[in-house]
Amino acid sequence: MNRKPGQNDDKERIAKVMARAGLCSRREAETWILAGRVAVNGETLASPAFTVSLHDKIVVDGKPLPVRERTRLFLYHKPKGLVTTNRDERDRATVFAALPSHLPRVVSVGRLDLNSEGLLLLTNDGGLKRILELPETGWQRRYRVRANGRITQDALDRLDKGIRVDGVEYGPIKAMLDRSQGANAWMTMTLREGKNREIRNVLRALGLTVNRLIRVSYGPFQLGELKPGAVEEIKGRVLTEQLGEKIIRQSGADFDAPVREREPEQMPERPARKSFEGKKAFSKGRPGKFAAKDDRYKGDKHKSEKYKSAKHKDEKRNNEKHKPEHRRQRDRKETARKKFYARGRRD
Repeated sequence: MNRKPGQNDDKERIAKVMARAGLCSRREAETWILAGRVAVNGETLASPAFTVSLHDKIVVDGKPLPVRERTRLFLYHKPKGLVTTNRDERDRATVFAALPSHLPRVVSVGRLDLNSEGLLLLTNDGGLKRILELPETGWQRRYRVRANGRITQDALDRLDKGIRVDGVEYGPIKAMLDRSQGANAWMTMTLREGKNREIRNVLRALGLTVNRLIRVSYGPFQLGELKPGAVEEIKGRVLTEQLGEKIIRQSGADFDAPVREREPEQMPERPARKSFEGKKAFSKGRPGKFAAKDDRYKGDKHKSEKYKSAKHKDEKRNNEKHKPEHRRQRDRKETARKKFYARGRRD
């Protein structure tokens, strides 16, 4: 079965259709096709270079391809310490594993590295993701940056013409020195490309070491007061107005399709704690590791009295912790007064 792209304008690549259905990413779809997991109209595909139309019947792992759902966009405040990937070879914590379970399958618009934080856009539409990442779209990314070292506004102004670092050409960057605080400088930097570790590499070339990087906006969308780890959906008219007709047309976004809500996963119930009675029975006759406190030193009068005295001191110490400060001060003064007169002295 061979239907190459470009034979019909109303057809789309099979990997693109699978990604828009929220089943997987385009790259994963191509891998599934090569593994023989995808069939169209009853025939298993051998290559991802294949186009389909709305009339074709697509089956993945023996199940029909899910109906495409409405294009959705989410704002996510990525905290530090998470990798923006589905699976990490080094088994580090990932953004997608930390997301709430009721969200649809989403992909990130661009990335933030492990030690960066701030606004990350998430969408269930692979076509929209691709368009929003393109520099030609014109959306600016704005960052708040803290870096160790000394810098002047004149040096930052030269970034407006672009810079070459280690053989890599970086486009124009607008940088504003906000303030210097000790050995660190706070800056606001705005760029359109967002290449891998761009800000860190550029500032390193200027003699600075970035120690905090926060993305505060992506295009018209702002981080605002969104708390770390929180997710907020941009809905309805606000989303269509912010995207604009051109981006909607180029990405093929669909705002008429139904929304498939997913139920939050229920956390497994914790097993009931084992009763301490079993430990008492196990330790009966041999006080030690599992012995009940009240049974310790039973039969030994001297040790039993010593234990009771220690227990009384513990209870007194615990009660002290919960006393109001003014009562604790009064008790300390009273104790000091008693010690003073116990030594035979007078005021």
